[in-house]
Amino acid sequence: MDDDLDAARVAFDSETGVGTVTMNRPDALNALNDQLRADIIAGLQRLEAENEDADGVALRAVVLEGAGEKAFCAGADVGGFSEESAGASSERGHYEFIRNFPAPVIAKIDGYCLGGGLETALACDFRLASESSTLGFPEVNLGLLPGAGGVQYVTKLAGPAVAKELAMTGEYISAQRAADEGIINHVYDDDEFDEEVDAFVTDLAGQAPLAVQAIKDSAHMAVQSGLEEGLRYDNRLFRELLETEDHAEGAAAFDEDREPEFEGK
Repeated sequence: MDDDLDAARVAFDSETGVGTVTMNRPDALNALNDQLRADIIAGLQRLEAENEDADGVALRAVVLEGAGEKAFCAGADVGGFSEESAGASSERGHYEFIRNFPAPVIAKIDGYCLGGGLETALACDFRLASESSTLGFPEVNLGLLPGAGGVQYVTKLAGPAVAKELAMTGEYISAQRAADEGIINHVYDDDEFDEEVDAFVTDLAGQAPLAVQAIKDSAHMAVQSGLEEGLRYDNRLFRELLETEDHAEGAAAFDEDREPEFEGK
């Protein structure tokens, strides 16, 4: 499946179960406008629809990337700010939609990743960046703060001192520093970036999809609840997974010393 939306492209590889949403405004450094925000959601919805007629889980992982060679996403169009664009009021905005999406979403960051673009990446489950990428929150230069939770995200990942420094100074940082601070999962050499991301995503998509989705749920619960509530939640998820065909397949493959073939059932 390959679809062109107004400001994004969507593709799905049925063999690997990997979907791709490409923010397609390269002349504007893939800056967020209302159309692109809507198309990110629409693209994810089209990919999720691949599960509807599947025997099990068809969609295993999603890559979110930017078109062109300069930017993942350079933030919001200046002058186009609104409550919606800042993430202030939209319960179903693209940030929230990414966070709550059942399959893991991987931000493939190559180039500028700024403001709302960085918040978009932070809403994803994983952030993989090329060595030459640049990240930052320039909103303070417009008399604003990151409106879709950027300070909250970075505080949880790297601590309040790092979050305040990035947001208060508007400083741009390298992908390597972002990785050192725990904001980025992995940084790869520019020449090896596509190959390394493909390997990461292929490995992730090969795992038991129901277990992967449960782990995503567990991690979300961990940052929203106390330890005791989180432990009870994980225990319930564990018991549910014990009853799946994927668990039976994983156990059989272990006993038979072979690779498991998970179907998401």
